[in-house]
Amino acid sequence: MAKHWADFQYEIYLNGMTGAVPRLPTDLTQLEELAERRLGPGPVGYVAGSAGDGSTARANRAALDRRRIVPRMLRDVHRRDLSVEVLGRPLPAPLALAPVGVLSIMHPDAEPAAARAAAAQGVPYILSSASSTPMEQVAEAMGDAERWFQLYWPKDREVARSFLERARAAGYSALFVTLDTPLLSWRPRDLDQAYLPFLHGVGTANYFSDPAFRAGLAKPVHEDPNAAVMHFVGMFSDPAKTWPDLAFLRENWDGPIVLKGVLHPDDARMAADAGMDGVVVSNHGGRQVAGSVAAADALPRVVEAAGDRLTVLFDSGVRTGDDVFKALALGARAVLLGRPYAYGLGLDGQAGVEHVIRCLLAELDLTLALSGHSSPATPGPDDLVEHPG
Repeated sequence: MAKHWADFQYEIYLNGMTGAVPRLPTDLTQLEELAERRLGPGPVGYVAGSAGDGSTARANRAALDRRRIVPRMLRDVHRRDLSVEVLGRPLPAPLALAPVGVLSIMHPDAEPAAARAAAAQGVPYILSSASSTPMEQVAEAMGDAERWFQLYWPKDREVARSFLERARAAGYSALFVTLDTPLLSWRPRDLDQAYLPFLHGVGTANYFSDPAFRAGLAKPVHEDPNAAVMHFVGMFSDPAKTWPDLAFLRENWDGPIVLKGVLHPDDARMAADAGMDGVVVSNHGGRQVAGSVAAADALPRVVEAAGDRLTVLFDSGVRTGDDVFKALALGARAVLLGRPYAYGLGLDGQAGVEHVIRCLLAELDLTLALSGHSSPATPGPDDLVEHPG
C-alpha cells in the first residue's frame, strides 16, 4: 500500500504526548523569517534575495495565491497514492529538491546533508554545478538514491564535457540545464552587502576539483586561489549560447535532458524540436529578471505548447502543499522546491530538510484528499478558480 504522507501529523501529535513539539514551524512560510533572525545577513540575503526590487518573487506568490482550489465532496479518498513517474523514474511523490548552490553558507554539512535528507524520504536531489561540495562526495552521501545534476553551462567546452562525464560516472541520471543565468542579475540584497560567495572560493568545488578546469590554470588552486577564482568567473556562464548549441549536450549526455528557466511557449516548442526531454517552468525564484512574468502564470501556456512531447516541471514560489496542488492542476508533472529546504538546512541541518519535505508532502496529501483527489494525476484546471489580483 502506498505511503500516506499525511500520517506525519499523527506522528507529531503522538510525540506531543511526551511534551515534544517540532523543532521548526510546520507552516513552512515562517521559515524565511526565522532564518533572517538566526542566520547571518550575507547568507540569508543570498538565499532569500531576488532581482531588482523583488517584484518577480512577489508576483510568483501572487500568481499562486490568486488561484483558489475548489474542493469536491463524497469522493473515495481513503486510499491515496502520491507516486508519479518523472523522466522514466518512479518517484514516491511529485517533488524534487531544486538545485541550490553554495549551501555551505547555510550550514557546514552543506549539500551532503540536503542530499541525505532527500534520499531518506525517497525524493530526488538535484545537485547544483555551483555546489560547495564536489559532485562525487554528494553522490556518495546518497548511496543509490535518485539524483539529478544541474549544469551551469560554462564557456569552456572541455569543462562542460568533463562535468557531464563526472556526473554520469557518479550516478546522476538526469541533466537539468539552467538557461536563465547567462549573466548574474542585479541583486540589491547581495550588492548592498557586497556579498558574492564565489569570489571567496565558495560554490566552486566542482570546478576546483575538475581536471579540465585545472588544466587551464598556471598554478594549482591552492598555490594561487585568486587566479583560480578569476578563471572560474571568466567561464562560469556564456551569454553567447543559442539553440543549436544544445546538440553538444545531446552528444555528451545519454540520459534525459531538461531545460530549466522556460517561460515562453515557443521556447518549449523549440526545446521539443531540439530533442530535449523536459522543461522547468521557472523564473529562478524571481532571482534573474525583475518584472518577469510569474512562473504560475506562464505554466498553462507552456503545458499547452509542450503537449505530450515534453515533461513539464515547475518551480518558483512553491512554499506549501496547496501550492503543489495548484501547480499539478495547471499541468505540471512535479514541482521543484528550493528556498524552503535551504532555510530548513540552515536552521537544523539534515533534520531540518527532512522536516520541510515531510511537512510539504503531508500538506499536499491532505489537500488532495480534502479536495476530492487520491492521486496527483487527477487535479486539473477545472479544480481551480482564478480571482483577479
